[in-house]
Amino acid sequence: QVQLVESGGGSVQAGGSLRLSCAASGKTYYYNCMGWFRQAPGKEREEVASTIIYDGTTYYADSVKGRFTISRDNAHNTVYLQMDSLKPEDTFMYYCAAGVWRGYCQGDYWGQGTQVTVSS
Repeated sequence: QVQLVESGGGSVQAGGSLRLSCAASGKTYYYNCMGWFRQAPGKEREEVASTIIYDGTTYYADSVKGRFTISRDNAHNTVYLQMDSLKPEDTFMYYCAAGVWRGYCQGDYWGQGTQVTVSS
């Protein structure tokens, strides 16, 4: 199994920045991609950004391109999401996932989530 632990959420004013971290442990060879998803209550989960662990290929949702940056530290099995120029519409619960790349990161393992709240 794979365990994912997120950190770095919080509250920030519009235009501010936050950095999310996700540390993986366990059988880290079970996956080849990691990503960040977000979800509002009663809504479907949206893939925000993801990366292939071994070659750095990245994916970004159109809504975050140019503002969010995903990066990885393979030595520490950690992926980051740098979120700049935050907007109130970025307010969601953010989840880290690890899984298999299928043109997107199909999450097989999930973290517990971290809340991001952006006020206007």
